[in-house]
Order: sequence, then C-alpha cells, then structure tokens
Amino acid sequence: MTRRSVALWLVVWLAYLAFGVYLAVGVHAYFGDSLSRVQAAQSVLFSRDPHLAAIGFIFTPLTALVQLPLTALSVWWPQMTTDALSAAIMSSAFMAGAVVQVSGVARDRALPTAMTVIVTLVFALNPMIVLYAANGMSEAPYIFFLAWAVRRLIRWVDTDDVHELIVAGIALGLAYLTRYDGAVAAFVAGCFVAFVTYRRSDKAAGRRLRVQRALLDVVLVASPSLLAFIVWALTSWLITGQAFAQFTSQYGNSAIIDQSGGTGSATGLDALRFSITELLILAPLYLVLFVLVAWVRIRRHRLYPLAVPVLIIGAVIAFQVLSYVRGTTFGFLRFYMTIILLAAVTALLATPARRIEPYRRLGPRASLPQANPRAGRGWRYGVIGTVAVLAFVVGLPVTAAGMTSPKYAPQEFAYRSVVAPKPDSTEKRYLDEARVLRSFSTERALAEYLDSLHLPDGSVLTDTVYGFAVVVQSRHPKQFVIPSDQDFDEILNEPARFGVRFLLAVPRAGRGSSDALNIRYPTLYENGDQISTLVLEARNQGANMPNWRVYEVNPRTS
Repeated sequence: MTRRSVALWLVVWLAYLAFGVYLAVGVHAYFGDSLSRVQAAQSVLFSRDPHLAAIGFIFTPLTALVQLPLTALSVWWPQMTTDALSAAIMSSAFMAGAVVQVSGVARDRALPTAMTVIVTLVFALNPMIVLYAANGMSEAPYIFFLAWAVRRLIRWVDTDDVHELIVAGIALGLAYLTRYDGAVAAFVAGCFVAFVTYRRSDKAAGRRLRVQRALLDVVLVASPSLLAFIVWALTSWLITGQAFAQFTSQYGNSAIIDQSGGTGSATGLDALRFSITELLILAPLYLVLFVLVAWVRIRRHRLYPLAVPVLIIGAVIAFQVLSYVRGTTFGFLRFYMTIILLAAVTALLATPARRIEPYRRLGPRASLPQANPRAGRGWRYGVIGTVAVLAFVVGLPVTAAGMTSPKYAPQEFAYRSVVAPKPDSTEKRYLDEARVLRSFSTERALAEYLDSLHLPDGSVLTDTVYGFAVVVQSRHPKQFVIPSDQDFDEILNEPARFGVRFLLAVPRAGRGSSDALNIRYPTLYENGDQISTLVLEARNQGANMPNWRVYEVNPRTS
C-alpha cells in the first residue's frame, strides 16, 4: 500500500468508527447479528468453558474470529463487549478498506483525478455503506474481500500476473469465511479465469496444453475457497456432527425461516418484484450505467475488465435474488448492497485507462492497453465519463430515501431517527422507529439486573437464541450456562443439582420454539414447569423481541 492509500484508509476508518461509537455507546442501537458475533467471540475467551469451538458453526467464523484480540481487551475495557465496540472497530476498518480498493481500481488505471475522487467519495458516503461500516455486521468485511478480489482480477486480465491471481484467490477464500455466498463468487471467478486463460492461450500450443494452463489458473484462484470450504465443513462435522449447521441445525437459517413464518413474500413472483425494487433502491440507474460502459468496452475490444465485476458480483446478487424467490432466505436490503460496489467499479471502467502498471511482472499472456496518457480525454469520453459518474451519483439520494421505508428497509428505516431525532413526536412512524432503536435495551437491563446480584459462575441458565443479547451485555459472562459449554445438556437436565439459581425464559413461539429450555421444559415460560418459581417479568421495549421471565430454580428435594 502507498502512503496515499494508508492515509485514505485512516481518515475513512476514523470517520466510520466515530459514527459506530456513537451508535453503540451513545444510542445503544445494535443489529442482532452483530451482537451475536461479539457474544461468540466473548464465549471463546470468557465463558465458563472457554474454547475456540465456542465460536459456533452456524455462521462462517471470520467476522467473530477477527474480533478476538479486541474482545480480549474487555478485561480492562468492558465496553468492547457490553457496548459491542469490538464489532464497530471491525466493520469500520473493513469498510474503510473497501473504500481504498474502489479508489485503487481508479489509481491502477491512472483515471482522471476528478472521476476518482467523486466515485470514491460517493461510494464512501452511500448511507448503506456508512451504516454497515458502523454497525459491526458481516457486510463490511464481505464487501471488502469482494472489492479486493475484483480489483486483483481486473489487474490480472490486463497483466496476466500470477501474483494477482493468487491474491484474488486468497480474497475469495476469506470472503467465503465471512459469508456462505462467497462460494458463488469463487465458483464464478474460477469459471471466468478458465475461460480467459483458455481463450488467450496460443492456439498453436494445442488444445491439451491450453486446457492444462486454464486448469492451473483455476487452481490458483479457486483453491483457497475450496480449502476453506472443506476445512470449515470438516471441522463442523467433527465437533457438532453437522457439516453445514447453517442449514441443518435447530438454530440455522432454514429453522429461522420456518420459525419466523416464512420470508415475507407470498409467491416467487412477489419475491422477484421485491428484490428488483430493493436493487433499484440501491443502484437505480445501474442498467443504464452497464449498457453505457459495455458499449464503450465493446468498441475498444476491452470487455474482460468489465466482465470481472459484472460476473463475480452479479453472480452474488443473482444468487441472493434466487434464494429469496425460492424462499430460502429473507429479502433484507443489506443482502443486495453489493450492487453498490458493482456500480462503483462499473462507473470507473467507463473511461479508458491511461496507464496499466504491472506492479510485479507481466505474464506471458499480458494484454495491456497501449500506454496513452491522454486516453479518455476526448470530448466523447468526457461525456461518457460524466454520464457514468452521474448515473452512480444518483444512487445516493435514492438509497437515502429508500432506507426510510419500513417495507423495503425493515432493519434500516429506524436510523432516520438517529440522523433527525424527534423524541417528542407521537406519530406512529416515529414510535415504530424508536422501538427498533430500543431493540436489546430490555436485554441490557436484564443483564444489569443479574450483574447486580453478584452471582457465582454458572448461576444463570439460558439458551442463546435470544439470550445472546443478555450474555454479551453482561460484565460477568461466566455467570451464564450457555449451549457452547460442553456440560450444557447435563446441566439443562438437572439445573438444581449443578447450582443453577435462575432460568431465563422466552415464549415458546417463533424462534423461541428452538430455545433449548423450552424444548426440555415445554411449560417453563407459562408456569415454571414445576422446577422453578417466577421472580421477575420484563416486557420487551424493542421491536419484534420476546418478553422475558426470570425463574428461580426450586431447591432439590432429595
């Protein structure tokens, strides 16, 4: 990295982090998936039974793993976990890295300064990018790894530099360890690399040698993802007995969809329309942008650089749309936000490169455009570049407006009240926003209540279906018995025998039906299931969150 890149990353990171700290500490506004990853990292280090496998196997591990050094600081700085600061630091750093990669695509091609600055700035200031840079979710590292891989592959199609291919493969492997749909990006990247290598190999070498060269390049770009896939699945199978717990576990994605009553769309056609609308919210003029840039590229016979982001990121988007249409995932706006990255890179490819730097060395099949410092300076390219940038810029206000819709942005719309608070308003819209922002506030109060009792280790039995928010916001996580503890099932069967004093109960409905306490004691929430007595009831102040009951375990009779 150059000094300029480091400076850009530092400035953007500090800006994102400042907003993240405000959300976490000032507003106490959290996303559930973010808190759950912090709790997973906390369990590895500070649970009753600390071990690496406590990271869990429902989700791929990287988002939680990279937080372990920060989580370790919670001994001296409890807010790292209780306020999820580790998550904010993680996501802001990765999203700042994504901004650097977008800027890097322009720098690699020596594009005009104005174009580089505007596209980079608009990408960095996109409200979805800003929010997910600050909130500790997996979207930030995922977008970074995709941007890194796309940038390196664009360089590879020009330079045929094997180093670029290797780095792109590593980035794709890390993308898979961040989110499962990274496998789609890796698969498509492998197919693309095979096609390009085969096509541009010397035909005189013969078909067999061309195929061998193509397979070798595929191995370089795809093997990190394949290795990550095998190691993660094998590790999960050895420890849990399930290779892909995300799809087979009672806590996995399929179970969550069933427990939630479906994905929210009545038919596949409804889901398709919904997905298209969300894509239009995030990048309203992308089709115009794509047609424009494709026309320029076809005229110059330079389609490969455009094909890289369109195929790889486009495949991720298509997979998400298909998954939602098939009813195997939710139609959350954040699942489609990679199109913002796609639009940024596409806009940067509207202007011909003035220079391509090999950085390391040119490969035998390099296809560099002719060096021309004045490339793209004619009035035609000036107009095309301006239109491309404007098509990308338009997405900024459209996305900001779309994020205020409870229908299309059910996880994001409430953050309007963070930007423009109206605490005295009694309108339903603002009351709904306030409830969303108060999500996990009841869990925080419950954690503080339990902390005030100064209980010994292993005093509170809870599942982490909902209980993760209580555990992570507690300053004494060892007081909880949780599913990652190896003796959890044994204690669950006889809590009084093992010194458990309290049970945390949620209604046996929705996701609460997978709660281990509800499965073992079906009437626990209603009446204590004859093993405990109600001592506290907490009505949840957050949106779509369960009411809590705290039961005290009855003493053993024998």
